[in-house]
Amino acid sequence: MRARLTFLVGCMFGSCGAFVAFARGAEQAVGVVILDTRFADEAAAGAWTPWSPRDEISPQFTFVPAGGRNSGALKITAKTSADFGAWRHQLSGIQPGKAYRFTAWVRAESAGDEQRSIIPRLQWLDAAGRAVKTDVRPPEYVPQVAREGIWLRFESTLLAPDSATGLDVQLSLGFAAGASVWWDRVSLTEVEAPAERVVRVMTVKLRPRGLKSAAANVEAFYETVLKHRDQKPDIICLPEGMTVVGTGKSYVDVSESIPGPTTARLGVLARELNSYIVAGIYEREAPAVYNTAVLIDRTGNVAGRYRKTHLPREEWEAGLTPGETYPTFQTDFGKIGIMVCWDVQFPEPWHALGLQGAELVLIPIWGGNETLLKARAIENHAFIVSSGYDFPSWIVTPDGKVVGEATKESPVATAEIHLDRKIYQRWLGDMSTRTWKERRGDLPR
Repeated sequence: MRARLTFLVGCMFGSCGAFVAFARGAEQAVGVVILDTRFADEAAAGAWTPWSPRDEISPQFTFVPAGGRNSGALKITAKTSADFGAWRHQLSGIQPGKAYRFTAWVRAESAGDEQRSIIPRLQWLDAAGRAVKTDVRPPEYVPQVAREGIWLRFESTLLAPDSATGLDVQLSLGFAAGASVWWDRVSLTEVEAPAERVVRVMTVKLRPRGLKSAAANVEAFYETVLKHRDQKPDIICLPEGMTVVGTGKSYVDVSESIPGPTTARLGVLARELNSYIVAGIYEREAPAVYNTAVLIDRTGNVAGRYRKTHLPREEWEAGLTPGETYPTFQTDFGKIGIMVCWDVQFPEPWHALGLQGAELVLIPIWGGNETLLKARAIENHAFIVSSGYDFPSWIVTPDGKVVGEATKESPVATAEIHLDRKIYQRWLGDMSTRTWKERRGDLPR
């Protein structure tokens, strides 16, 4: 497809559901640099070809000698919201099964929803130069990982599929009238095989009855988990309202400060097991009382809290106050998010965590819609651990599969999850990046 050019590019593409492991930023280069383009001059830019699916929606492609971070840049300018196109470059020298880190820097003006409009994409090629079949490996979207001033860094580390010997690099802009982007410092480097990030997650199914106090309830959970310390969990999910269930008391009766007596006791357990703990309690910050889930770290300290944002009428009629934010928390194994019970009913809080990169979401829950929980895992491509009373205590994978369940008969379940593994859906690809690239978060709700 021809495209409008201010600087005429002189060459065409030059030769210059499975699990696949990857890690974020921890890879060491092994010395094989497949691509390292800084667009110092027109000769460097000449290896790149402009492309658009139709002439009438082709944006404008230019080489800007001083448009990059230190030298030149490849620029794309869109006139209308229909415009869509990419600078493309084909690479050879890919080794099947090897790990490669791709990096590109971009500066944007008037790009609207940058998550959607700026689209770096990689298509694996076979020995004949054809795209690897999409039922084997669909194209990869490269996520934005950092911002330095006006420049955004897109980066991903990927394992080449068995049939790949080449790569089609596509630096795209689309669907943003009046937008301009400048691409610079595009590289592809072979790196060490990524390290595994295996996390042992534990969920609990326990409903104390007739214990009459918050402290007695906490002790029941403490003893139940401690009996299963040989499962060596990295993180434990306890249910919503663990200090009130079965006591006959009100939410306000059992409310407490954070830190407070419950977090102190859970802190002892966390230290004994060298584990993170997420647990639902009622937090008092006068005059408000919140339905809160706390995060205790491996040292026994309070590492964070999430105040339930979506309250059913039964809770605000009982005097509870909704929270206002969707925090994420960095642990030593990855980024996690926390939801509480009725939040499962609504997609927005889960989207908020997904957009922040939460890989694992823990949800203390009383009861709710089981189908929706699986849907939240699928649509946000996150692992989910639930712990409930009238709801299953599940460990769910990003493709909606239950890989662990605690029951009344077996009150503790632990499963290993692999945060380092990409899950490729057949034909669709890696939804952890594709979902956020194609989601229309820019439209009014």
